[in-house]
Amino acid sequence: MAIEKTVSISWFDRIKQSVGGVVVGFVLVIGMVGLLFWNEGRAVQTEKSLAEGAGLVVSVSPDTLDPANEGRLIHVTGYVTTAEPVVDREFPVSANGLMLRRKVEMYQWVESRSTEKKVELGGSETQVTTYSYAPDWSSQHQNSVDFEDPTDHQNPTMDVASESFSVPSANLGAFVLDQNIIGSIGSSQPYLLSDNLADGVQAAVGAGMRASIVNGTIYLGSTPSQPVIGDYRISYEFTPASQVSIIAAQRGSGLASYKTESGDSLLMVDAGAVAAEDMFEGAAAGNSTFTWLLRAVGIVLLIAGFGSILGPLSVVASVLPFLGSILGFGTGIIAGIFGVALGALTIGTAWLFYRPLTALLIFAVAAIIVGGLIYIGSRKKAAPATRPA
Repeated sequence: MAIEKTVSISWFDRIKQSVGGVVVGFVLVIGMVGLLFWNEGRAVQTEKSLAEGAGLVVSVSPDTLDPANEGRLIHVTGYVTTAEPVVDREFPVSANGLMLRRKVEMYQWVESRSTEKKVELGGSETQVTTYSYAPDWSSQHQNSVDFEDPTDHQNPTMDVASESFSVPSANLGAFVLDQNIIGSIGSSQPYLLSDNLADGVQAAVGAGMRASIVNGTIYLGSTPSQPVIGDYRISYEFTPASQVSIIAAQRGSGLASYKTESGDSLLMVDAGAVAAEDMFEGAAAGNSTFTWLLRAVGIVLLIAGFGSILGPLSVVASVLPFLGSILGFGTGIIAGIFGVALGALTIGTAWLFYRPLTALLIFAVAAIIVGGLIYIGSRKKAAPATRPA
């Protein structure tokens, strides 16, 4: 069942909202300029730290602890071992691995909404929001109190939550691994439960709800094939103890982050046997990807900020809806130009600040190219026109 809610916003109220958006736009623009500038510095610092680490790292055997390596950046490869399984503290589920992740979903009402906006003659705006409700599995509790129409769409509280568990300790040969490293090891894979756990799960949840094992997962409810509001399904993933490669500082019998002179902390964990050189190359590639991602996000939000700043123009012009649409399209293009231009200028300025020699070289090459194009153009203009005989 769906319901509709119609709201009409006057032209003057829309102008007030757009003026408030101008403030938000300025804050967004200032914030993104700071983000882009910081991002370039972060990228340079990480690059220097990785280069420093690559020149210092030494590969060692996991079988023995060499006191001479105390505090040094080392690379070690081997198989992780544990003395005991990882255990779920609420359910009788355990696994011979490093991490156990419990994913809990509850069958509950989910509210969906869609809004259509229409600008009327005179500048007012009509908003029609459609709310629809359907039961579905969700790992997030849908608070029905906040629904637009909570009647007949009541959700119970979610008493079982998703959670992660790890082994108390693990070893890589002679090295003791802390929780920070254990949580970084490997990727998770599905962990299917056996049917003989059903009685233990039933004892854990009590007599108030029926428990069963269905396709390797826990089901809390009467009929798994016909779920009702308030039923749960609980699945698991685990990280097996496997071969890993670690780059870190040797600290006593353990491994910890290595503080570089550039100010970064180096601690890298890869699955399998990976050479130190390859680990640093992968980290450098990740740094480059993250740098470009933040650049893209910063420029997109700069465009959004300028769009908010220019927003009142199209709202004022929307007294005639077609004129407001035209002006809105134009201000969108202007916002895009301003956002890209300011983003590029900020990144270029940051390069001058963090990488002055590289920036000057780029500017010099650009100046040579532009000068060459101007010279070629002037030569063509100066050449006499060829007349037919």
